[in-house]
Amino acid sequence: MREIRATTILNKQKRRDDWFLTDYSVNPYSGCTIDCSYCYVYGSKYGAHVADQFSVKSNAVELFDRQLRRRAEKGEFGFIALASATDPYLHVEERLGLTRRILEIILRYRFPVTICTKSTLVRRDVDLLRAIDASATLPPNLKASPGRGAIVMVSISTLDEHVAGLLEPGAASPLERLETVSHCVSNGLMAGVGFIPVLPLISDSDVQLEEMIRKAKEFSAQFVFVGGLTLFGDQTSDSKTRYFRFLTVHFPHLVREYQSMYGESFAPPRHHQNRLEARARTLCNRYGLRYGIH
Repeated sequence: MREIRATTILNKQKRRDDWFLTDYSVNPYSGCTIDCSYCYVYGSKYGAHVADQFSVKSNAVELFDRQLRRRAEKGEFGFIALASATDPYLHVEERLGLTRRILEIILRYRFPVTICTKSTLVRRDVDLLRAIDASATLPPNLKASPGRGAIVMVSISTLDEHVAGLLEPGAASPLERLETVSHCVSNGLMAGVGFIPVLPLISDSDVQLEEMIRKAKEFSAQFVFVGGLTLFGDQTSDSKTRYFRFLTVHFPHLVREYQSMYGESFAPPRHHQNRLEARARTLCNRYGLRYGIH
């Protein structure tokens, strides 16, 4: 781990994210220690400003305070994604507390926040998230739906503990993540599950999808959505190369099918994602779950 000084930390998106409803993102850390084999950052445009090694932005708090204050003074309120290019609750966060201090600033300036994590540490900050939820200034067209100032989502790619351990070695177990959703909801927060990415031929069968959504309902999730697997780049450390290494070792019989599915693209054919989403929406209706945050 090394320290770096950032020149900017609050990133304004060109347009609001359709899934997460975010207008801004903030990443107090650069790089990630969860080490997901499929991480979309590596090899894609999203990794352009990620440090070569895991880094802490030593001036994150003061820089964020200054930049967010300017946005608040102009009335430019919108959901902040915490974080977008890494997990906000990496193991080092327990010691450094940068994410918690970022949340304190978000509360001070009354911005809404969306958190996506594979960690249980978000439970530590339920007090701050409840305060943000109650006081945030929402964009006018989001006041009715979702109508909440703090949204927590845990990300799960498979319920299989063994496969998850291989793919996401630094993450909490799928069960612990589901329990985290239940904990957040029981403490008055809006929380749900993003099954992102569902893994072709590994965790996307009809039976597996139904089990995922049934489990989300069992653990009190208030929303669900499902996303396909994207694989970028052809360098040694890029996600496509890393994921195919995983397949070669653990699912060698699937390599040829993946090669056919992805070819020269970063994603499977569009009809694959459309069918995946249609199945997920049908299952959400069956189990009485909202599909998506909005």
